[in-house]
Amino acid sequence: MRFNRDALIPRLIKPLIGFVAFQVAVCVADLTLPPDLTRAKAASAVALDHNGAWLRALPVEGGTWRIRADLDRTDPGFIKHLLKVEDERFWWHQGVDAVAIVRAFGSNLSAGGIVSGGSTLSMQTARLLEPKPRNYLSKLIEVFRAWQLEARFSKRDILSLYLTLAPYGGNLEGVRAASLSYFGHEPESLTLGEQALLIALPQAPEARRPDRHPERALRARNLVLERMAAKGVLSAAQVAEAKTEPMIVKRFAFPALGWHAAGRLASEAKGLQATVVTTLDAPLQARLEALARQTAVAQGPNSSTAILVIEIRSRAVRASVGSAGLDRTGGWIDMVQAIRSPGSTLKPFIYGFGFEEGIVAPDTRLMDAPTRFGDYQPENFDKVFHGEVSAKEALTHSLNVPAVAVLNRIGAGAFESRLQGVGVHLIRPKTGLRDAGLALALGGAGIELQDLGALYAALGDKGLMKPLAWTEADAKANLSRPGQRLMAADAASRVISILRETPPPAGRLPAHLMKTASRPAYKTGTSYGFRDALAVGVAGGYAVLVWTGRPDGGSRADQTGREASAPLLFDVFDQINAPSQAPQSLTPAAAPEALKALKPAVRGPSILFPPDQATVYVEGQVTGGKLSATRGLKPSARGKGPLSWYVNGQPIVADTEGRVEWRPEAEGFYEVSVVDADGVTSRSRVRVKAIAQPKP
Repeated sequence: MRFNRDALIPRLIKPLIGFVAFQVAVCVADLTLPPDLTRAKAASAVALDHNGAWLRALPVEGGTWRIRADLDRTDPGFIKHLLKVEDERFWWHQGVDAVAIVRAFGSNLSAGGIVSGGSTLSMQTARLLEPKPRNYLSKLIEVFRAWQLEARFSKRDILSLYLTLAPYGGNLEGVRAASLSYFGHEPESLTLGEQALLIALPQAPEARRPDRHPERALRARNLVLERMAAKGVLSAAQVAEAKTEPMIVKRFAFPALGWHAAGRLASEAKGLQATVVTTLDAPLQARLEALARQTAVAQGPNSSTAILVIEIRSRAVRASVGSAGLDRTGGWIDMVQAIRSPGSTLKPFIYGFGFEEGIVAPDTRLMDAPTRFGDYQPENFDKVFHGEVSAKEALTHSLNVPAVAVLNRIGAGAFESRLQGVGVHLIRPKTGLRDAGLALALGGAGIELQDLGALYAALGDKGLMKPLAWTEADAKANLSRPGQRLMAADAASRVISILRETPPPAGRLPAHLMKTASRPAYKTGTSYGFRDALAVGVAGGYAVLVWTGRPDGGSRADQTGREASAPLLFDVFDQINAPSQAPQSLTPAAAPEALKALKPAVRGPSILFPPDQATVYVEGQVTGGKLSATRGLKPSARGKGPLSWYVNGQPIVADTEGRVEWRPEAEGFYEVSVVDADGVTSRSRVRVKAIAQPKP
């Protein structure tokens, strides 16, 4: 019989067309009807401390604890046993296990109803993403959805989705929520009895809830253990031992340490990220939360407290107490991120810039006497003037008039620009004010408390500013990040040495610091009307900020930074229990001859930023030699205005509000010059280098 090729081809065309049409239909359905991942995306990440201790997770809609699974933090034995019981061929099938489907179909026919579904974990995940009534039509939809999931995700991703969405009774979804609530720990290490219970619960979560139906839960757990023994996973002795484990009868409460910070970091988790490893230290956080509450209760019913502890080397935030408790007035507000008046706590930076610019030295004589600066006349907090004092004495005793005098020489706008240059923004109380006033020296502008803590961490790091690290990844990046120069290292060291001589609260020094003959370098501040009481200090490799006050900005009579916050600051240093270095002597002992007294400024402008011969780092990317800066540089100078700025002879055009911003076009050397109203020019030669933009 001769093969007729011409007759065969027409016969194959129709099946081929049908096959292609089916494939097209499947692709169109897949593209137009993708799996709904809403429930998976609505799940919560877990915020852990830097050692892996659970801090906080967030409930989702209706108070459900749907917590994202983290396979790297899940007992491998549990995963192995789960797959053996629920889906033996999980790693090999493409979403549907034909063998299991045939076996289930036969069981259902014999029973006259649905007694076995034959569902793979991929199909169960599809059902958990889009719950539907259990019937054959729903099963077909699950098959299609399972194929879609297999095409879009890896096997580990699908397993993670299942362990995120699986119900475990009540408002618990996901193996992490179940393990923590029922056993009091993460599922990183589970006993055989705990594993068997977690495998049994999703099949009948309400009927088998151990906190309500412990007998049913016990029977279901033991049945799973016997199934594992039948499959050769466990020995008879292992099963017998596991059955002796007592059944839990109540749930554990979810941890809520670092309520504000941990909750914020968990909510900011990207995509389906399961775990955020923060820089917080859970034991220290717990101790400081109790200390904050105790302090607030002692200071009155409307008082609250905020504490921020920064490890200077990496800028890791080791503790962040946003309030004195959720049951306190304003307790839901994270005061660490609130904008408050800094009081006198910015004075160290005024003097530091003055030391750097050669305006004053620690022994420069300043007049503490009634003085009018234009239309501004400051007074000291105690209404007492001290006559001629040194800059060191003025800072140690927080005298107002000398600080304003130094700021007047630096220039309030220049001072503010230098802070803005390292990412710290001062918020003026009235909108529309273009120029910062001399009241900046006394807390006349608001600042985020976390920014104030970052400034003091820079003081403790020889004047080098780096962003606060809230995750361990950011802390590690900070160790190699060059940072930005806030002030010269020598100037920062002088300020720290002076602040170490600030008298401590009456009869109070941190115990562990006394053992090392050291003491914190610290500054207190009190805002107008006693609204904010602050104490910020540096010791033992840590910067600590303490705020007490009313979250609503109300006044608290006679509650000063020294009385209401300084004792708590010293208590916090005790809780940190960090080793400290002995204080360095302040040198030179006497001011240079030219700085014996504060004299009128010399004629002509003086560039404050960028300083001459400095290397300036700019965040951005370099492509083909061209620098694309993510943020510009804001040059500042003191001098007779208006000031005109030039870079390599080319003018920098100010915006409509008179602000000047320079965006270098490439790395390299530049000459920055400024011309004052009299035509006098000052120049600064700097080198620009690019650094990668830090990841959010």
